[in-house]
Amino acid sequence: MAYIDGFVIPVPAEKKEAYREMAAKAAPIFMEYGATRVVECWGDDVPDGKVTDFKRAVKAEAGETVVFSWIVWPSKAVRDAASKKIMADPRLQPGPDMPFDGKRLIYGGFELLLDSAAQSLS
Repeated sequence: MAYIDGFVIPVPAEKKEAYREMAAKAAPIFMEYGATRVVECWGDDVPDGKVTDFKRAVKAEAGETVVFSWIVWPSKAVRDAASKKIMADPRLQPGPDMPFDGKRLIYGGFELLLDSAAQSLS
């Protein structure tokens, strides 16, 4: 059963291209460790909520856009094994040129509950 890592990240709007480049370099490395898909989405219609919202979740500041992304793994076991290797991989270590504040990134691992694409293939 597929397993999903999800992320919400505040990124300064002027660093959109730097973020895209970083994500484009990281995606093949995640795939090398077993991911089947990496998706990065730049916030385009992210409304303010009355109680909570994506921006508040990551304490987005003026001039920042919320990025919503996910990585699909074949299973939690594959993801867990990859996580240790990813954390140690020098190609994925944070550097001084990170285009976002990693302290405000939120993430989590999720069991797949519904995938309409997979159902249409059955």
